[in-house]
Amino acid sequence: MNPLRIVAILAISSMPLFAHGQPDSAKLKPDAQKVASSIRGDKAKAQTYCQLDSLSEQIDEAARAKDTKKVEALTERANELEKQLGPEYHALFDALNDADPNSKDVQDKYQ
Repeated sequence: MNPLRIVAILAISSMPLFAHGQPDSAKLKPDAQKVASSIRGDKAKAQTYCQLDSLSEQIDEAARAKDTKKVEALTERANELEKQLGPEYHALFDALNDADPNSKDVQDKYQ
């Protein structure tokens, strides 16, 4: 699976309804490319990323089932995996969460 696509999926699924401080959306594209390149270039990071994608689906399922304990446990594991992907991934994820979902640059990331 395309790492950039997974980043976008994760970001969309956790985007707040109202963004706070808006980041420079034009800067998101090169940041996303850098993170995707970093993940593609490292087999361990690629595997971690796939595990994170799987956890995201499990978190969504647990949330729909209203299993808060499972959501918390899976979220904790997802946070641990995010740390393994490095600070650039975490910074990009935070920037995507804070970005205006209607901006052209952000919309380009999700297509």
